[in-house]
Amino acid sequence: MSLKLYNTRTRAKEPFVPLAEGKVGMYVCGVTVYDRCHIGHARAYVSFDVVQRYLRYRGYDVTYVRNFTDVDDKIIVRANERGESVTELTDRFIREYHEDMAALGVAQADVEPRVTDHVAEIVAMVQRIIERGHGYVVDGDVYFDIESYPGYLGLSGRKLDDMKAGASDRMGAEKRTRHPMDFALWKAAKPGEPAWDSPWGPGRPGWHIECSTMSAKYLGDVFDIHGGGADLVFPHHENERAQSWACSGEEFVRYWMHNGFVKIDDEKMSKSLGNFFTIRQVTERFHPESLRYFLLTTHYRSPINFFDGAITEAENRVEYLYETVAAARAWLENRPGTVKAADLEAWRARFVEVMDDDFNSAAVLGILADAARALNEALAIKGKAPEKSDQIATLLATIEEQGGVVGLCGRDPAETLAGIQARKLARSGLDRAAIEAKVAERTAARQAKDFARGDAIRNELLALGVALMDGPEGTRWKVG
Repeated sequence: MSLKLYNTRTRAKEPFVPLAEGKVGMYVCGVTVYDRCHIGHARAYVSFDVVQRYLRYRGYDVTYVRNFTDVDDKIIVRANERGESVTELTDRFIREYHEDMAALGVAQADVEPRVTDHVAEIVAMVQRIIERGHGYVVDGDVYFDIESYPGYLGLSGRKLDDMKAGASDRMGAEKRTRHPMDFALWKAAKPGEPAWDSPWGPGRPGWHIECSTMSAKYLGDVFDIHGGGADLVFPHHENERAQSWACSGEEFVRYWMHNGFVKIDDEKMSKSLGNFFTIRQVTERFHPESLRYFLLTTHYRSPINFFDGAITEAENRVEYLYETVAAARAWLENRPGTVKAADLEAWRARFVEVMDDDFNSAAVLGILADAARALNEALAIKGKAPEKSDQIATLLATIEEQGGVVGLCGRDPAETLAGIQARKLARSGLDRAAIEAKVAERTAARQAKDFARGDAIRNELLALGVALMDGPEGTRWKVG
């Protein structure tokens, strides 16, 4: 089976055939850096992190570009509110972005361009659009003439006659433009705002032109994959498509990919509704890999519903996987095994089949669960036969390899399990010292052969959600 992906433009799954054999150019729209990232950002960047990881796993030479919008109306307003420069604000939030992505296991892109470093190229692209008859100047502003592009709205599938101005770059401009939906390529400078020189006077780039310019610079006039959230289909990606066509005369993206929205308790996430969560708010309460796992439980194109029960279950699954990995590694330290190539290939075949079907991460989680279940069954069987160690080694290799492609099971198990337990304990409101005192009391009772008291303490802790595990090195406890 060959890789197929859903192309938003054609509204169908298509075989993936890159422009250049063995190579993939991929551009994903990045954040506007005026605030911390929220879980909607997490959905997008985890989804496309899995895409680029899998493409590399399949042997493609990937060039992944993900930009930063570091000049924008929201950025300017926020910087003024805080009494700092635009650069100070954006530098800080770019650092925080990288910290959030690192916590989620999202790799840095190969190229992470900033708009303010590419203004000269943006000016050149706007000038070319004007020269080719697709843009016009009004008092220092430059607008794109959407009626000059016969393919406009071909990505979103909307009808031009039904549309009214609504994009942020067009608000207030209707009376100045030829068509109400013409959008800004360049904005004339306003007092107190960052500005750059241009043939049309001082100003700054419009929102959409930045991605057309930077994708062309790093990937060429035509490239393979352009991704982003479903909210970007219109107007952002629709307008990118128009601008890039106006410059090159070609369809600049071969495959458009868009991830679904995040809902909170079945409602759209919104600050006004009070159900808006940053990545840091979630990862303070739940381990970051739990959030990544949760985001992979639903196919990237579908909406996903965030609620405490779902993220709690995801954290439990991550804990189970790491406990399994830790147990298998401990076994193999004393009884090394050989990975059986044929068995590993059978697991790989299942993995490739579901991932080749438009990157079905939810199905991968099912495969990992099957492998972990089989591994725990093997660990539970008494005996030291070489074939058992071989089976354990093979199943462990399966979990580590496939987990690695979707960004799971790659951390230190002891640190991860400790991090999960620390967050569970904090959410429970239980006191660590009180729990350990009870465990010590139970140990003393058992040593005194007061097993009834020992059982009573175990049941008391279990009622609080604390499980005890007795072993050769003593009693361990964990919050369930």
